[in-house]
Amino acid sequence: MAPRNLINLESASKAFDIKPLLLNVSLGLAEGERIGVVGRNGGGKSTLLKVLAGIEPLDSGRVSQGSTVRVGMLSQTDNAAPGSTVREVVLGSAAEHEWAGNVAVRDVLHGLFGGFGDEILDRNFHSLSGGERRRVNLAKLLITELDVLLLDEPTNHLDVEGVAWLADHLKVRTNLSVVVITHDRWFLDEVSEYIWEVVDGEVKEYEGGYSAYVLSKAERQRQLSVESDKREMLVRKELAWLRRGAPARTAKPKFRIEAANTLIENEPEIRNDAELLNFATNRLGKTVYECQHISVSAGEKELLEDVYWNIGPGDRIGIVGVNGSGKTTLMRTLAGENKPTAGKLVTGITVKPAFLSQHLAELNPQWRVLEAVEHVAKYVEIGSGKELSASQLCERLGFDRDSQWTPVGDLSGGERRRLQLTRLLMDSPNVLLLDEPTNDFDVETLTALEDLLDTFAGTLLVISHDRYFLERVCTRFVGLMGDGTLRDLPGGVDEYLRLRALADSQDVKVEVKQSVSNAALARDAKKEIAKIEKQLEKARALEGELHIAQEEAATNHEKLAEVMQELANVSARIEELEEQWLLTSSLYEQHSQP
Repeated sequence: MAPRNLINLESASKAFDIKPLLLNVSLGLAEGERIGVVGRNGGGKSTLLKVLAGIEPLDSGRVSQGSTVRVGMLSQTDNAAPGSTVREVVLGSAAEHEWAGNVAVRDVLHGLFGGFGDEILDRNFHSLSGGERRRVNLAKLLITELDVLLLDEPTNHLDVEGVAWLADHLKVRTNLSVVVITHDRWFLDEVSEYIWEVVDGEVKEYEGGYSAYVLSKAERQRQLSVESDKREMLVRKELAWLRRGAPARTAKPKFRIEAANTLIENEPEIRNDAELLNFATNRLGKTVYECQHISVSAGEKELLEDVYWNIGPGDRIGIVGVNGSGKTTLMRTLAGENKPTAGKLVTGITVKPAFLSQHLAELNPQWRVLEAVEHVAKYVEIGSGKELSASQLCERLGFDRDSQWTPVGDLSGGERRRLQLTRLLMDSPNVLLLDEPTNDFDVETLTALEDLLDTFAGTLLVISHDRYFLERVCTRFVGLMGDGTLRDLPGGVDEYLRLRALADSQDVKVEVKQSVSNAALARDAKKEIAKIEKQLEKARALEGELHIAQEEAATNHEKLAEVMQELANVSARIEELEEQWLLTSSLYEQHSQP
């Protein structure tokens, strides 16, 4: 049976002032579909989500949804009643025994907050940081029974672990329809079955995740020749990286490998590492940073202890770690803003660092964008005898000729961050320290930034929750494990996530208030077990039907691919239900003891 249609747009148009964001757009969202939305900042992505949610009226056209369809939306603004606690926002008036034994609720709270003790649940919502508020509102949506989940930048303020957890959580909820705006391309690849690109008032649909979208866009540009040579080169270059990169990415069933290989057969490697290393050694010498048994603290809290770490010329290092483990403090120490509390930090005499922090530098609001950059320098050397003017570098980072004359005071947060990065690069540093450089950047700007960093012949250290960006620009990884140690990660982000999962499995303890009676918890656990067993019975029956359908579709490759994908989803669901059954059974046994 075909999945039911949940939301439809018919000839929808919407404009702000004289700028059209949606022009005669018609599309539909079916049950269980996973859609990733991409496009330039200000191009209409958030407006599209608000229209689908029914909270933004159309200028013309129609939006319709079934009367029983339950829609939830995570927006970029946070609302809660004054004085509300996190507990009230997430759990409402539910009694503690009603949610404490619910495996699904515990999974969401642990995935987003690392636990669910009073320290988090009893805090005032309005005392939280912006990132914490976003996680609270996301938790509220994920524990609510919904048919459609609309997410506007859900990965902002999540660390690498949090992003991986959210992707896994959404993948197993096969009946939930998801539409997500995000610049996190790894997340897009993990959760999306289709991509909607919002551009010039249109919504163009591509089948597959981000990798397939890049391929389809490259093919379209080659066949129709409607894009500039520069933009086509960037798309082809990124496609080349995707095909030559992590095997997991290229194994996507909808990523057509033969077509990709044809497109990139004459494409050079994304960067000449040997040439860049030679140039970096000439500029930096043999020593960049040597951390000799250093310890790093924030106030009275010791974050790193007895760390020995050598950073050489041309190193491109991604730094990952749990929140509060000291990533930013470590980078500030390398930049000379903090001093180690013990040990010795040796800095090479030729090192000229540039530190992009998460805080925006104050600039004269009357300056134009180009003036702000030219106050640093008018030209910058980018290696191999090449140089860029201030205007050219601005253009590479998304400021076209017109927007270069925009007053600084009129820029958005994302545009100010781009300007800050442009000014740093104009100072010709040979060491770049980037703390969350991708915040507020759209996918197109990120691609341009990656292309620019490919030519950077110096040492690069990056903190980012954007896994795709890290893997794209870095060749080495280190992890701050939250226990005062820093360790090399030869296996990259995957190894870090594996180590963290192992630590969690050894250390996680379920904490429940003593005031909740064992009898109440046992009753709830018993009900949950019965519910899980019914879901398992249905899932296994469906699995049997799909095995039969797989045999019947043996000669129909398209149908076979669909059946195998559905079978993989059902198998993952069964595995999740079995894990829930084991956890709930353990909880039942624990609280049913006299």
